[in-house]
Amino acid sequence: MKKFNFSILFVFFLLTGQIVSGQVGNRFGRQRNAIPQVQTPPPEPEKLTAAQYVDKEMPRIKELMELDPFEEAVVRSTLEKYVQKRMELQILQLEPKKMKEEYEKIRKLQDAELKAGLPEEKYQIYLDMQENPSKAKRKKKKRKKEKAE
Repeated sequence: MKKFNFSILFVFFLLTGQIVSGQVGNRFGRQRNAIPQVQTPPPEPEKLTAAQYVDKEMPRIKELMELDPFEEAVVRSTLEKYVQKRMELQILQLEPKKMKEEYEKIRKLQDAELKAGLPEEKYQIYLDMQENPSKAKRKKKKRKKEKAE
């Protein structure tokens, strides 16, 4: 009988403990912090400088155009110069029509400078890259096959 009373008493305390903990909060569940969490916005990505942007793109350009060190220096300096001008133009935030005109002027100046500094075939590869960046690789492979035959 004592064992029976003891087991009933034990079950009773066990159940009341579960009920009370359910009302107060589950000790094994999610814990609540009394200090409110402040959500901080993610930091803005740092804007690249003209030199950093050109450095990032140069390996691809160098590979596609097969540039020697002199030609690479010409392309690098020209691109840095005109990328910087485009960045400055973006800061001005002109009206869209004026912005488009200015970008067009910058592109023409850049193309003229590259045409003067590069051999004709490499300049054509550059123009192909500008028109169709994804197709430039295919054209390069096609030219290599034609030269090999």
